[in-house]
Amino acid sequence: MGLPRRRVRLGGACGDESRSDLVNLYEVEIGHVRRERLDRSFSHRAYLWLVDLDALPRLPRWLCPFARFEARDHLGSPRRTIRQNVDAWLAERGIDLGGGRVTMLANARLLGYVFNPLSLFWCHNASGQLECVIAEVHNTYGERHAYLLHPDAAGRARVDKDFYVSPFLEMSGHYVMRVPEPADELSVTIALRQGGATPFSATMKGRRRPATPRELVRLLVRRPLMTYRVSGLIRRHGIALWARRVPVVPRSNDR
Repeated sequence: MGLPRRRVRLGGACGDESRSDLVNLYEVEIGHVRRERLDRSFSHRAYLWLVDLDALPRLPRWLCPFARFEARDHLGSPRRTIRQNVDAWLAERGIDLGGGRVTMLANARLLGYVFNPLSLFWCHNASGQLECVIAEVHNTYGERHAYLLHPDAAGRARVDKDFYVSPFLEMSGHYVMRVPEPADELSVTIALRQGGATPFSATMKGRRRPATPRELVRLLVRRPLMTYRVSGLIRRHGIALWARRVPVVPRSNDR
């Protein structure tokens, strides 16, 4: 196709000069398993970006509509940068990274739309050590909620569930998450524990791909309108559960 093989450049606008070498694509398989009242599972393939929030990727102008990262999609005010939103959110919880690096794993905005069921932020202090992880969850009602995680050496963390995600899962219980920092391999696991059972779990596994225009075009062709598809698959799964008469958990007015 004659597409450039060089890695995507980074900066504040399309085509700006590089300021960091951390931008990667991950081709992943995402699986969902339900084990309450009705056993049901589904999986799909997707791709995700891992980016440095101090140097977000910007593609050649002709590819810009296919990958944008905007502050309105993450953690707070659209009038600030994503990095500023992260720092402000952490400051409210007494955490100061001292300018340390923050990397984000997420979908990019594609043709004006993005849906991120889960975005992960690995937050490092000024010494380069991992200080904490933020797990930001979006539901299909247009709401979002962020969990503060302090993973152990194996990347495991526990946090109480306090956000309405699925109309087919109770609000009780806690999540056990495994969120090691991605390298050549990406492996994330989330399990919802309720009363000694695990009614829901999700996995995300994949391999790093070179962040080049050629590779992005390949993924766009293989996974067209990917972020739209992710949203549609989750809704289709919900309709299937409703059709099987799985009881619906009412959504409270404060969520």
